[in-house]
Amino acid sequence: MHPANAKAMEPRSRQLRLDLLHTFEAAARHLSFTRAGGELALSQSAVSRQIRQLEDSVGAALFERRHRALALTEAGRVLHRAVEDSLERLRDAAARVRSTAARQELTITCTPGFASFWLIPRLTRFTAAHPEVEVRISATLELVDLERSNVDLAVRFVPSAQGAGPLLFEEEVQPMCSPKLLRDPARPLKTPADLERHTLLTVEMHDAPLTVDWEPWLRLMGLASVRMAHTLRFTRYGEAVAAAVAGQGVVIGRLPLLSGLLRSRQLVAPFRTPAASRRGYFVTLSAHGAHNAHALAFADWLVAEARAESVPAERRA
Repeated sequence: MHPANAKAMEPRSRQLRLDLLHTFEAAARHLSFTRAGGELALSQSAVSRQIRQLEDSVGAALFERRHRALALTEAGRVLHRAVEDSLERLRDAAARVRSTAARQELTITCTPGFASFWLIPRLTRFTAAHPEVEVRISATLELVDLERSNVDLAVRFVPSAQGAGPLLFEEEVQPMCSPKLLRDPARPLKTPADLERHTLLTVEMHDAPLTVDWEPWLRLMGLASVRMAHTLRFTRYGEAVAAAVAGQGVVIGRLPLLSGLLRSRQLVAPFRTPAASRRGYFVTLSAHGAHNAHALAFADWLVAEARAESVPAERRA
């Protein structure tokens, strides 16, 4: 027989009523029907009647009724421990539900490079100002459909002429390497021609030349191509940057994403000649994100953070 059907066939006298358990818990805690009644807005006789109903239901006496005093029987102590445990778990569950309801999730999508190098180092400033918001970052190179994916906000990295929404900043690029590579006397890095002695750190892109990210800088320098002694290929830009920090070669640095690494001197720009890539980072809100106060606050915060990046530290060697 299905458990639900068995319970339905159980005599009503054997079924536990939650209101009786509530009354029992108060009486067991106070060891007084009068004080339990005062807490529950019931008369002493109503409490006594409900306790007897519960005793009939469980088939055992729960209290020893002494002269002007109550004491729990062994059965009463067993039931009291179980009721206290159940109420504590219910209180914990209610607290978790209230906490979940109070906190709201905000989902954004952006490129892995933007997330790692620009957004995440600054994110604590937003979360400190909005502790009730849980930020979820979807870092991907895919162009996510905001509505289908239930994403509130995107930071799109697109050609500047195609950008929609508030512009955070346009990108500049220039070669970067570790300071120890720059100090290598056997392989100086004073002119673009010196790159021929070094290793190219590049990211593989589908159907694109290995040096596609170098093209804006090459145009600025009047160079047709870049020729380097060796090549290390990576699937993610962050991996190429990590290799540059480790002194394994020269990477094309994207600004202002790598401004923090320049300020900390983990990377240096040997030629100090940034070139505009004609691409930029734009904020785009989804239809539902445009009606989400937290998404709007996050968009405003992004713009404010981008404007605060006013010191051209990326042009320091």
